[in-house]
Amino acid sequence: MDKVVASAALAVADVPDGASVAVGGFGLSGVPNVLIDALYASGVSGLGVVSNNCGAMDSGLAVLLSAGRISRVTGSYIGGNKEFARQYLGGELELELIPQGTLAERLRAGGAGIPAFYTPAGVGTQVADGGLPWRYDGEGGVAVASPAKEVRDFAGTEFVLEHSIRTDFALVRAAKGDRHGNLVFNKSARNFNPLAAMAGRITVAEVEELVEPGEIDPDHVHLPGVFVQRVVALTPGQAVDKKVEKRTITEREARD
Repeated sequence: MDKVVASAALAVADVPDGASVAVGGFGLSGVPNVLIDALYASGVSGLGVVSNNCGAMDSGLAVLLSAGRISRVTGSYIGGNKEFARQYLGGELELELIPQGTLAERLRAGGAGIPAFYTPAGVGTQVADGGLPWRYDGEGGVAVASPAKEVRDFAGTEFVLEHSIRTDFALVRAAKGDRHGNLVFNKSARNFNPLAAMAGRITVAEVEELVEPGEIDPDHVHLPGVFVQRVVALTPGQAVDKKVEKRTITEREARD
C-alpha cells in the first residue's frame, strides 16, 4: 500500500480540535517540525500532547504552545522552556509530569496492546502517592492534582501500576522511509519517535529520504510500516533544516 501523502497540510487535515497527539523527538533531535507547522497552519486548538518535552526556542511544539493551541501535556521534561513554565504555573494548561522511562514504556505498551504494567519508578513519591499538581488555579493554588495509583508488592519489592497511552494521532520524523511506511531513525531521534508512532491510532511520518519498497534492508528497519498510516516526503531544504539548541565554542589560545 502506497501511504505517501502529497503534502503535510493534507496529512494533518483531519486532526480535530481537542485531539490527543503523540509527538516524537528528543530535545531538538527528530522533531517533526514540518508536520507541527502544518498543524499550526490548520488552526486546530485544544490539543492534548504526549511528548518527551514541549519544544524549545521557536521550533517544534513551542510553535503550538506559544499560540495557546495546547490544553494538556503529558511529558517528562520541561527544561528551559519559559513559556511552558509560565502557562503551567499560570493555570493555562494541564501537565502530567512523569518519569521519562515510564513515559517511554507507556507509549510502547499502548502500541503493543498492553493496557497497563507495573514499574518500581516513582514508588514512595507523589508519582505513586498522588498530589502532583496537574493544573494550577493561576493564584498559586492547585486546581487539579494527580490521583494515587495502585501499588503492589512483588517478591518483596513495591511496584506502581501505570496505564498505557494511546492517542488519536501521532507525528514523527524519520531519516529514511519507504512508501509502505517502514522507517529508519538516526541516533537519538530513535529515542521517542518509534514509541510515539506505535501509540498513535493514525500515525503520520515525515521522512528526510523517501525510498521505494525493498530498498531498506528488513534488518535495518526500526519501525515497521504496520504502525504508520501516512508518509510525507520532505524537500531537501526541509530535510536539512535542523536547529541547534545550545551552541558552544572553544576560544582559541592567544598566539604570540
